[in-house]
Amino acid sequence: MHTAEILGSTMAYVDEGEGDTTVVLLHGNPTSSHIWRHVVPRLSGRARVIAPDLIGMGESGKPDIGYSFADHADYLEALLEAVGAERPVLVGYDWGGSLALDWAARHPDRIRGVAVMETFLRPMTWAEYPAGAVEFFRTLRTPGAGERMALDENWFIETALRATNAGIADEDLAVYRKPYPDPRSRRPLLAWPRQIPLAEAAGEPFAPAGVAARFGAYGDWLASSDVPKLLLTAGPYGLGSPAMIAWARGHARALEVRGIGEDVGHHAPEDAPEAIAEAVLDLLDRIA
Repeated sequence: MHTAEILGSTMAYVDEGEGDTTVVLLHGNPTSSHIWRHVVPRLSGRARVIAPDLIGMGESGKPDIGYSFADHADYLEALLEAVGAERPVLVGYDWGGSLALDWAARHPDRIRGVAVMETFLRPMTWAEYPAGAVEFFRTLRTPGAGERMALDENWFIETALRATNAGIADEDLAVYRKPYPDPRSRRPLLAWPRQIPLAEAAGEPFAPAGVAARFGAYGDWLASSDVPKLLLTAGPYGLGSPAMIAWARGHARALEVRGIGEDVGHHAPEDAPEAIAEAVLDLLDRIA
């Protein structure tokens, strides 16, 4: 792991391989760059591969910030500048996918390609959210109850990870657990579910509105840009539901949709690193 001083704190990142192409791998909540451990070696013979720990997560620092989507985007922006990732190919899942799309929309002349999986392609209503997760995420967004669940009980680490990806080994779970020894250290994990732009029903406002606006901006970019895009899908479906896949096919330009297998959990790099790496390598061929 390397470390860079970023906006008054530190960010840790993997940096392997070399070449004219830089691939940046962005993790989700509550994981870290560790989730890409079997993907990085498969890509580093072809490109420079950077896999950061998002601010407040993994081995990165935990500054006294709100850990909003905008905060994460600012720290990621500064890190990419610091490491010289001028024209990256961005790959992400969960919130890492949203951060990738947000960066692409704000830098349309610099992004070379994007690959996402199990991520938020646009704001959603609660009816569109994965049914099995609705009760949990309503609780997480409720003041007091969310703090007990995410901070006191450490739900994301102790329950959610293996609920979606049962095959995570004890030693890997220990890596994900290590950065969050006490309730205060878990504040970034609670902030994420409260950033998802959701509406009670179609036609009603999304909250939080600021994040919804950023999602809308990258939705516009998806529809207008000819930059190569890759949407990886797997089953059982979570955020990549059949309805969301159909929306993406009809909305995004220059989009390839590719399956990475069945019985792949939400934290897809844990279950399908080979398929993900192969798909990203094919995307690099497409870009070339």
